[in-house]
Amino acid sequence: MKAVIIEDEHLIAKELAAKIKNVAPDITIVETLPSMKTAFKWFMENAEPDVLFMDIQLSDGVSFELLDRYDIKCPIIFTTAYDEYAIRAFKVNGVDYLLKPVDEEELQRAIAKSRAIVESQARYPAPMQKILQSLMTNQSTAPAYKEKFIVHVRHQWIPVNTKDIACFLRDNLNYIYTFGGEKHILDFTTLEEVEELLDPQVFYRANRQGIIHIDSIQSVRPHENQKLTITLKAPLKIDLDISREKAPAFKKWFDR
Repeated sequence: MKAVIIEDEHLIAKELAAKIKNVAPDITIVETLPSMKTAFKWFMENAEPDVLFMDIQLSDGVSFELLDRYDIKCPIIFTTAYDEYAIRAFKVNGVDYLLKPVDEEELQRAIAKSRAIVESQARYPAPMQKILQSLMTNQSTAPAYKEKFIVHVRHQWIPVNTKDIACFLRDNLNYIYTFGGEKHILDFTTLEEVEELLDPQVFYRANRQGIIHIDSIQSVRPHENQKLTITLKAPLKIDLDISREKAPAFKKWFDR
């Protein structure tokens, strides 16, 4: 199969190509496109590939614009660092998505799904364009984000407003830290469950141990190995590391 990658971060695109080669050696990456401008030009001059790997938020636009302009029939695997809640709409319409950094097992499953579509010569089950349009105009039925979390304090249930939460941290148990410095045990098994309930424009999954509020960040320190260290504001003064792979996506989220 022939594939095209649309990704504006060179390092992420290179690593994705390597992972594709690792899990599906028969796939040939015919082109890596770093912007919407180059994607428009490439699809105007070339036949579409068998499968398309596409980042959503690019430096010069949103990749959904490509689907508005061209009637793309091949399977699309979206790669994204946030907006997970919206992308789920595509899963029931034959389109898959991968969260960055891309996990090889999930990549392998997405490719297998795309391969089945290619081999059966099937198109996506209909209202894909309607979903695209609704996402582009912010008219999709986005889920209601959780407004408060209930914690146990001295045999009482106490509500903590989500807007007052600076971060969620995992250390054997899951904890809530408020902007005021309060710490509460959170009655959730995993941070993945918590992440699904939060607005991804406000909260960011820094690593496996932490989810941070955008207003909790005091500073970001880059390292020579391209990793980042985030320091949260007082009274927390907590440091969290962001991997080299996630650093470009974090910068895009933070600098908007």
